[in-house]
Amino acid sequence: MRHRRVPPGAAVRTLPIGRGGAIRHGLAIHRGFTIRLAAAGGRDRPRPRAAAWACRAGRPERPVVNGGGRETTHFGFEEVPAGEKQARVGAVFESVAGRYDLMNDLMSFGLHRVWKRFTTHVARVRPGARVLDLAGGTGDLAARLAPRVGGGGSVVLADVNRSMLERGRARLIDRGIAGNVHHARCDAERLPFPDRSFDRVLIGFGLRNVTDQDRALAETYRVLRPAGMALVLEFSHLTVPALERAYDLYSFSVLPGLGRIVAGDAASYRYLAESIRRHPDQEALLAAMRAAGFERCGYHNLAGGIV
Repeated sequence: MRHRRVPPGAAVRTLPIGRGGAIRHGLAIHRGFTIRLAAAGGRDRPRPRAAAWACRAGRPERPVVNGGGRETTHFGFEEVPAGEKQARVGAVFESVAGRYDLMNDLMSFGLHRVWKRFTTHVARVRPGARVLDLAGGTGDLAARLAPRVGGGGSVVLADVNRSMLERGRARLIDRGIAGNVHHARCDAERLPFPDRSFDRVLIGFGLRNVTDQDRALAETYRVLRPAGMALVLEFSHLTVPALERAYDLYSFSVLPGLGRIVAGDAASYRYLAESIRRHPDQEALLAAMRAAGFERCGYHNLAGGIV
């Protein structure tokens, strides 16, 4: 299989991923997350399926050209040059990495663990499988996936942010999870893996941080094997209108306040709320997946559509 070129200046090393395959590990490749979920295909192979937990109204994120001829995108509610978003998202996660897991528990009242358990259940990962955990952060999904693939399989925990990736690696080692887990710092819009490398690609709470989601979706499609599956776990558009006022109050008042007290950073959690509101809704995300070639796409609404 042909390897994708890694951007100049990136340090590269090869990691085994089982069954004789290998991946190229690109370090320090750009900043920011990227991905979309779906299932890959192609006319010459069975098309993988896609299961999605998509989000709020709008179209999938993609840079647009403004009146001055510059490509722009959104960072929360703010319009910024497309080239700046990855750095801004990176700064958010550098700031919150140390309290990221605690804040997840507090913000979701521990429900994020249930949502992640559900995601790994739906993925139906089998022993010997190759799995990519994109924007994997501190490794919650990877920790659940590693025992499922067993010694004959592999999980690649990938994230563009060095602090998050290092924390995830340390947490997995502390739990005795090693051997079949590899770590890659990479940009999901430019994945440094060969075509058809993985049976499953998962991304948990990272899709909305992507600059060009269509490009990331194309990359996800490319690295999936025939009949593989891609899943995205993400904050979503509420399906219970009566909850919207309370949800907005919680998102824009409680979350930033909690972030200020616990993580010393209100702005990053204000960005969280804003990024959720700007994320595409379920149907828009499904349309983007299908446009990329994925088939049998669908989604589950959890917690009244919050996820």
